[in-house]
This record gives sequence, structure tokens and C-alpha cells, in this order.
Amino acid sequence: MPKLKPATQAARREHILDAAELCFARSGFHRTTMQDICREASISPGALYVYFSSKEDLIAGLVERDRAEFAQRFAAVADGSDFLGALSDLGNHYFNEQPVHRRTLCLEIALESTRNERVGEIYRAVDREVSQSFEALFAKLADEGRIAPDLDIPTVAKIFSLIGDGLFTRRVVEPELDMEPIIAGALNLVGKLLNVVPPAPSQAPSQNAPSDVAAASSQPSKPAKAKRT
Repeated sequence: MPKLKPATQAARREHILDAAELCFARSGFHRTTMQDICREASISPGALYVYFSSKEDLIAGLVERDRAEFAQRFAAVADGSDFLGALSDLGNHYFNEQPVHRRTLCLEIALESTRNERVGEIYRAVDREVSQSFEALFAKLADEGRIAPDLDIPTVAKIFSLIGDGLFTRRVVEPELDMEPIIAGALNLVGKLLNVVPPAPSQAPSQNAPSDVAAASSQPSKPAKAKRT
């Protein structure tokens, strides 16, 4: 059998992950079988096992895919000047734009992490990375004088994560919930938690103020002294 090109292999791997994502979200981790995923992906078991040897391997692939996507989106928050606006965009993606089955799957993986040791290791590793990313961001903002929270940065980051987890869980169990005003309210709460420091007013001189040259030219000139003969 000819060896597949790397691009073809990557596409097939993504196709299998998409099928597993749907199956796990629909039926849960334990009720889903490898055969279910084969049917969803329209592939043979042999083709599936080329890429993933178990359901845990599939979970690892899904979690890594989500981690890479988060890292890319988080970069916009860390690099932007309006970090609260960037946080709003991030929340809108995960709470509104993301497909419903992906949100359901995240909750399913979190629950499975309490029962399955390997899934727990995978889940907690990514959870730590996300928490540390926000902790590093808040520390950077504090060093720049853009926030001045009353609590220490690790505690602020943990409370922030708890707010996000609560919103995410509520979105899953109440899919018809209008998240727009809730996200706005949560951001207001986060702003108070971080104690965002307003930017200092610009110190640039007014365009209407006379320049030093103009001011000097407006002063009356002193009469020249007469030469002595």
C-alpha cells in the first residue's frame, strides 16, 4: 500500500477526531464504542487504529486540538491593548460561536477526568496551562500598572477561572440561555476583580496653544541702544 502524504494523513486524523467529538458528545465516553466512531467517520476499524489505539488516545487528540486553538486565540488577548475587549471576544467565541456539541464534550471530558486516571492527567495538564496563561497575563498587566487588584495574582487568576467554569457549565446545561448580557455582566465583575486602572490622560500640548517660537515672536522687542560716537 502506498504511503499517504502527510497532508492526507493529517486530514484523515482530523476527520476521525471530528467523528469522535460528535460521538462522545452525543453518547458519553463510556457508551461510545470504537465501532460507533468508525460508523460516524465511515471508515474501517483498521483505518481508525492506524491513528488512535483507544478512546483515551482520541480524548488526548481532542484535548490537544482544543489546547492549540485556545493558545492561538489567547495570543490576541495577551498582545492586545484592550484586554477586556479581547476577553469579551474570547468569551463570545466559547459561549456563543462554538458548536453546542463541543461545549458538551468539554463537560463530558471534565467529568471523565474524575474517573479515568489517564483522562484526568490529560485534562488537568491542559487546565493548568490555561490557568497559568491567565496568571502570567494578569502579572504582566499588574507590572505595567494597568491593573491593581486587591488580592494576589494567583488568587485572582483562580477566581477568574472559577467564573469562566461556572459560565461554561451553565451554558451547557441551559443551551437556550441568552449569554450576551451575562458575558457583559461577568466582564464588569472581572474588571472590578482586576481593578483596572484607567489610562492616564494625554500630556500632549493643545493644538491651539502657542509654540515657544510663536510666543517669543509675540513679545514686544526692546529698543536698540544708540551707538556712542
